[in-house]
Amino acid sequence: MRLVNCGYDDRMTATEPLEALLRRAFPDAGELAVDDRTGGGDHFQVTVSSGRFAGLSLVEQHRLVYDALAEPLADGSIHELRIRTKAHSEGS
Repeated sequence: MRLVNCGYDDRMTATEPLEALLRRAFPDAGELAVDDRTGGGDHFQVTVSSGRFAGLSLVEQHRLVYDALAEPLADGSIHELRIRTKAHSEGS
């Protein structure tokens, strides 16, 4: 799934595959965002709020995000990844 850096106009394109992987892993996400921090298509900030995180430590929450993004992390598409997670209950 190697992401291709196509320049400034395609920054959103670089985030779309990552967002799709995260949506598949966290279908209940109340908040889910992927931002290309530098415009280069390989430095990302992800934010996920999910009920799957309830009762998990921050490290365990981040592991779930890393698991969801395993393929682009392994193939080098992601050079830097910043993660923000938040647990939410079904009612929130």
